[in-house]
Amino acid sequence: MVRAKFLVKKVEVTTPRSANASAGFAIEMQPVYDTNPNSENGQFYKWTPGGKIELSTINEEAAAQLKVGEEVYVDFTPVTNPPGSR
Repeated sequence: MVRAKFLVKKVEVTTPRSANASAGFAIEMQPVYDTNPNSENGQFYKWTPGGKIELSTINEEAAAQLKVGEEVYVDFTPVTNPPGSR
């Protein structure tokens, strides 16, 4: 597993909820930054100095958990036996 730390930059409604459909959301995150190399953010910045994560979702509960200005950990875990694989 690889862990990164990102700052939520944008959570935006792209499609309002209607009687027939869920709301749509666009989410953007960027790696954290700190000039202090000894801080946690400085350590994460050392290994991930640039990048961006962009997501679209219709899961309102998931979008509500991501707040602009908050930091989140992002874990990358290999899939060892994906569904449908041999």
